[in-house]
Amino acid sequence: MASVAKNGFAKQLIDEKIIGPEQLREAEQRSRETGGSVADELVKLGYATGEEVMQAVAAETNLEYVDLNDVSIPENLIEIVPESVARENIVLPFKEEDGRLRILMSDPSDVQTLENLRFILNRDISVALSPRAQIVDTINRVYGQVEGESADSILQEFTDTAIDFTETEADQMDGDEEATDEHSAPIVRLVKLMITEAVQLRASDIHVEPFEDRVRIRYRIDGVLHERDVLPRRQLGAVISRIKILANIDIAERRRPQDGRIKISVGEKELDLRVSVIPTNHGQSAVMRLLDKDNIKIGVRQLGFSEKTFKTFQNLIRRPNGIILVTGPTGSGKTTTLYAALNTLNRPDRKIITAEDPVEYYLPGINQVEVKHKIGLDFARIIRSMLRQAPNIILVGEMRDAETVSMGIQASLTGHLVFSTLHTNDAPSAITRMVDMGVPGYLVASSVVAILAQRLVRTNCSKCRRKHTPPEGVIREVGLTDEQVESANFMKGRGCNACNKTGYRGRIGIYELLLIDTKVREMIFRNATTTDIRKYAIEKKDMKTLFYDGIDKVLQGISTFEEVFRVAKRTEQDELR
Repeated sequence: MASVAKNGFAKQLIDEKIIGPEQLREAEQRSRETGGSVADELVKLGYATGEEVMQAVAAETNLEYVDLNDVSIPENLIEIVPESVARENIVLPFKEEDGRLRILMSDPSDVQTLENLRFILNRDISVALSPRAQIVDTINRVYGQVEGESADSILQEFTDTAIDFTETEADQMDGDEEATDEHSAPIVRLVKLMITEAVQLRASDIHVEPFEDRVRIRYRIDGVLHERDVLPRRQLGAVISRIKILANIDIAERRRPQDGRIKISVGEKELDLRVSVIPTNHGQSAVMRLLDKDNIKIGVRQLGFSEKTFKTFQNLIRRPNGIILVTGPTGSGKTTTLYAALNTLNRPDRKIITAEDPVEYYLPGINQVEVKHKIGLDFARIIRSMLRQAPNIILVGEMRDAETVSMGIQASLTGHLVFSTLHTNDAPSAITRMVDMGVPGYLVASSVVAILAQRLVRTNCSKCRRKHTPPEGVIREVGLTDEQVESANFMKGRGCNACNKTGYRGRIGIYELLLIDTKVREMIFRNATTTDIRKYAIEKKDMKTLFYDGIDKVLQGISTFEEVFRVAKRTEQDELR
């Protein structure tokens, strides 16, 4: 237990069964490779929350632990520490007692930073601890209020201005980036602030939507759209043009759909924004999808599988050949699941090639090829070429047509492990979908080894969740037994600053894993219906459906009935579980 001795806070985490010795050793190995702290690596790996780690560190060092979700920082203290100093050192002024300034930080062993702060501020300083993520979020919030400007103030300036910006004038604003924010045009500052605010709110998309009399701006947070601002209709051209300039899109083209990409840094985060612009009845509508590189560092363990599904999936992705399909609608987390699998398999002795449309995240050590329809570089052609590169594992972004499916099947039958996605409602429907594309049933049966259907449900906010008693009618509708209700840990978030008053923060997957065994292959040969395959899988193979995997997460207090009902429905076969 030398590791525990060296990282004393870890003993408390192990004693409380938050982490195990093997997880600690993995975090220590990662910390040696990255130069980061063991505490930070435990959080990045998902083995413990920032709050759990920091509370353990505070107990070890006899320092005060502060939960920033429950306190507010006085404005007069914020003015003592310049924003640049707070951001550079990830520190925050918290309290002033007898002339001594108490500073919040996440690494009490960082003596150099403390000495620098004493010199810069010329103050006597003491230390309290808070999770790094909370400190960064609070810096973004409080300094934005004190020193920065709000979206509302820029919108007011933007709306009050006498000039109606045209696309040409917006193009001329491109040079304003070099100017300071306070002297640059309102539209430049507005779009920049829109992106910054979306990052701070953990949004996955920004929607700019034109209507007859207004322009609506919405953020998608944890899968749900929230309206943020409304602009005058006359300002649509300037906003769209500014977004196009950032994404290197032709601002003169307004009749055709266009795509582009923006690379931007917000605080410590490096983001890629995928931009889509389409013409509508009332003008051009833009959607910016925020691609956070931190999201692809997730491992298979953190996806939300039940223990049984996790073990089965781990065995499946280590097969030498076959097709593993992940199904679900857009935004259901399919890409994250596939990248988590590739991260697990990404070793120096394996060659992995992907064909994606487009490449959303760049994975180190993996050969990624982007589909380019203009030059005829489609999925089928990429697969045909990549087979000459002797890969072990192939990822095909989506099986959209018979040719792509056929090429994927050929790759699996010649000794390759193939991952891909399909847009179907559940796992058994994927079989019917492939046959409908024109692929013979015997080829589907001989190549596909498993189909994973998934959805994302919002999770209860860890800060404000409380015990909750669901209505009797809901319990009856779900069909829970008295024993299940008795042992359940029903929870629901009340709404707090951490979750933006929604009661939810973050999302987790619910899954339905169909294994293609001998019986299912025979059913595919006989052209059995999706209902028959689903019924067999539930009866004989104990396939847990999307609906009941979601209900299990409700019983554990992870999510709520409302969330499960929102993304999955109960079917007649679910009675057979």
